[in-house]
Amino acid sequence: MKNIELKYGCNPNQKPASVYMEDGSELPFEVLNGRPGYINLLDALNGWQLVSEIKAATGKAAAASFKHVSPSAAAVGRVMSDRLKKACFVDDVPGLDESPIATAYARARGTDRMSSFGDFIALSDLCDETCARLVKREVSDGIIAPGFTDEALELLKQKKKGNYLILKVKSDFKAPDVETKQVFGITFEQKHNDIKIDRSCLEQVVTENKNITEEAKEDLVIALIALKYTQSNSVAYAVDGQTIGVGAGQQSRVHCTRLAGAKADNWHLRQTDMVLNLPFKRGVKRPDKDNFIDRYIAMEDTPESRGDIEWETLFCEKPQPFTIEEKKKILSAISGVSVASDAFFPFSDNIDRAHESGATYIAQPGGSTRDDLVIESCNKYGIAMAFTGFRLFHH
Repeated sequence: MKNIELKYGCNPNQKPASVYMEDGSELPFEVLNGRPGYINLLDALNGWQLVSEIKAATGKAAAASFKHVSPSAAAVGRVMSDRLKKACFVDDVPGLDESPIATAYARARGTDRMSSFGDFIALSDLCDETCARLVKREVSDGIIAPGFTDEALELLKQKKKGNYLILKVKSDFKAPDVETKQVFGITFEQKHNDIKIDRSCLEQVVTENKNITEEAKEDLVIALIALKYTQSNSVAYAVDGQTIGVGAGQQSRVHCTRLAGAKADNWHLRQTDMVLNLPFKRGVKRPDKDNFIDRYIAMEDTPESRGDIEWETLFCEKPQPFTIEEKKKILSAISGVSVASDAFFPFSDNIDRAHESGATYIAQPGGSTRDDLVIESCNKYGIAMAFTGFRLFHH
């Protein structure tokens, strides 16, 4: 297909809207089901680039959960611990361990479930039945992948009363060297950002601690590639083959670091006994659990003591308080987290905040007039930091 008429542009009043190739060639994807929207395709095409680059860099199946032109999370298909499965609400998914692509999406969707609600899914590999069953039960706008098994396609076509958007991408398509877009009637042109991100980008370690483990290098590569497709400014925390907190689109870099760090803290606290053992009633829906857990982790006291909820509607018995002291104790013991930034850290306050969320490894471009102060802060905490030498702004 060479041209697709869209429902509307970014907003319903922005009609007409369409997508096409300027050279008149076929579009590099096929609509297998549903009707695409403007933002759907922005998420789909950015998400596909992200996961295909992670697959190329790591050799592992990759998935991303995308919302409003930034990833909520990205992950590779590592087998999940029982605790992580329960925290991500996938402990009841049969065959999960045998499907790397389903495991990758389970991690990506489960990282920041509040942000992933109504996501667009990008998969690097063929979508199998296990992955489709996981997708089918979550609130999602659509999916893009290089292919689907017959069973997976049949399951996905049942979503949203048969209107779920399913895109099959041509995995061998290469973007043109030059890309353009228009703003206010003015055409902008630039070279496509084809910078290759892999472990070789992490060779310039500038801190006293030079030890970046192979596992951490993979986490940093995943975080950097995720940032390449995240609205700037942006910072990402990663561990165990996935991002665990993405801070996107903030004007101040330290605000990105704080936002991503808070999400990373949330990911860790979701896996504690206090959260995993919450006495939810049978039949409580996953989004309702997500909403409560997000507040439960953020609050200094229990919601029922403040009158924020009718606890009887969600629980068999009152949840136990999860105190600030308990949370701080848990978070203070965390280490081994990787942190990446799409541009240089201008002040050491970013390092201070990253350290609070267990940062042990950092990758950033370098090039600030205050690099020496940032390096000094890393040395104080024993953090190993690599300068990549390249910026990853995305707009």
